[in-house]
Formats: sequence, structure tokens, C-alpha cells
Amino acid sequence: MKHFLATLALALPLLLSAQSKMPSVVVQTMDGKKVNTSTWTNGGKPIIVNFWATWCAPCKRELAAIADKYEDWQKQTGVKLIAVSIDDARTMNRVAPYVNGQDWDYDVVLDPNGDLKRALNVNNVPHTFLIDGKGNIVWQHNNYEPGDENDLYEQVKKAAGK
Repeated sequence: MKHFLATLALALPLLLSAQSKMPSVVVQTMDGKKVNTSTWTNGGKPIIVNFWATWCAPCKRELAAIADKYEDWQKQTGVKLIAVSIDDARTMNRVAPYVNGQDWDYDVVLDPNGDLKRALNVNNVPHTFLIDGKGNIVWQHNNYEPGDENDLYEQVKKAAGK
């Protein structure tokens, strides 16, 4: 019984987060426009929300690995990726030059005050969320190891009904 309760205590936050919605928080585009996350839709198709920072090597490796496959992912599932930079006022000016030097076909937004990061309880990066076509957070993953992008894609296919 103790083992069951311990397992339940560990699993409950994951079960609850699996059915949570994307919070309504204001972030900004790279050109300074304010955007509310409640407007993030993708025509009923999945959205990947990836938290990263310019100072985070695993974050940059993950986004580069996804970039290599992203066009195929989009064709097959319609998925959209939004990369949320958590760079603060000290490092935020590095985001645009870095992104412009990459071959990313992602939407990139800034969360300089950490409002979205706090709302989703992101403690370290990279942290990736998958949102289904109804706006439910259906999967999340923290950190990055080569090959994790393949696990993400399997989850994207499930969320897209493929």
C-alpha cells in the first residue's frame, strides 16, 4: 500500500499536467510586439512550445536537431513550433542575432520577465511542451539528449492523430 501511494503521489502531478491548458500570458515578439499566449492556435493541429536561452548549449542543440526535421514534421502533422526565449534583460539582445544566424523556421518569442516560464512551472531549460489541437498540454519533457527529438515527434504524431 505504501508503494502504491508513493507511486500515485509521483504520478499525480504528471496526470494533472497532462490535461492542463496553456496559460494566458503576455510575451513579446522579437520586434517588440506584445502577444498573448491565448492567441496561439494552429487550426486544430499540435503546437510545440520550447523554452530555451542563448546561454543554454543543450537548448541550441535541441532546436538545431528539430530544425533538420521540422519541414517534414510540418508536412506530415501540421505541427507548429514556438521557441520561447527566457533570456533576461542582460542577455535578451543576443536572441535576434543568434536566431537570424540559424536556419530556424520557428516562431520565436521572448519571455524576459519569466511570466510564461513561471505560469508553466519551468525550472530549467530546455523544457518542451506539446499542446494538442484543443489547447491541452498533453506532453512535456525537460532537458535534451541527442535523439530526444525523435521521441517528441512520436508524441506529435499521436497528438495529430497520425
